[in-house]
Amino acid sequence: MATMFPVEVMTPEGAAFEGEVEMVSTRTTVGSIGIRANHQPVMAMLDPTELRLYVGGDEIRRFAQGEGYIQMAGNHALLLVEDAIPVEELDVNDLNDKLAEAEARLEASEDGTAARERAERDVSRWSTYRDIASS
Repeated sequence: MATMFPVEVMTPEGAAFEGEVEMVSTRTTVGSIGIRANHQPVMAMLDPTELRLYVGGDEIRRFAQGEGYIQMAGNHALLLVEDAIPVEELDVNDLNDKLAEAEARLEASEDGTAARERAERDVSRWSTYRDIASS
């Protein structure tokens, strides 16, 4: 049996997950990462991806994870993210609408502006979420 460790996934709305897991699988800005109990301390920026929390046995909790940060210290993982939406709650039609709106904002924005940066981030997020919902 794998060693469990505590994980918190926090969003601006509150806790999306609090509990013990065998492993956390996510994506940082430099690549994928898997974290198990007693992992070396790490702090990294997170990109939108499918967050997988291996709760034990065959149970995997899956979330569409937004941008944020992960910290692993003292055998405890903390993820601070914009979104953590359970995969089963994703709606492909809604995500397609959000993606189309973000792409329109991207087209209308000027290079080097904050509006363009937000639109690029939203296109990345909604596209990733749509792909997760479609898989």
